[in-house]
Amino acid sequence: MEIAIGADHNGYELKEEIKSYVEELGHTVTDYGCHQCAETDYPDVAQEVGKNIQKGEHDRGILICGTGIGVAITACKLKGIRAALAHDVYSAERAQLSNNAQIMTMGAQIIGVEAAKKNVKAYLDAEWQGGSQRKVDKIDQVEKDEE
Repeated sequence: MEIAIGADHNGYELKEEIKSYVEELGHTVTDYGCHQCAETDYPDVAQEVGKNIQKGEHDRGILICGTGIGVAITACKLKGIRAALAHDVYSAERAQLSNNAQIMTMGAQIIGVEAAKKNVKAYLDAEWQGGSQRKVDKIDQVEKDEE
């Protein structure tokens, strides 16, 4: 799979670990920053990752900030993007299975490297089967109703 990854300065170190891990799993990774731990605002990175997923450049994305909340909120503002915060394996798996989330988010100040790796693997291994399509369609309808 083609995976987009990004983080603010709070998530830089975890992003670097996760980027290497995703590559070890055999996926192609595009890193949207931050780079070299320069101070970076999470909305900028979340928007860039989300927009490239909208364009079909990547299959899925992983976003990391201090808590994972800010990047999730930002990414979900983009039309058609569903981003899910996941700090445990079950939530990471369900992000894909129940919600067909294109982006998983995590907080570097919340989760350790090894737990984050387990979550990423669960998220990337899960394949949307359409079982909750009715609910995902309703999510999309909420977005349309707001236009």
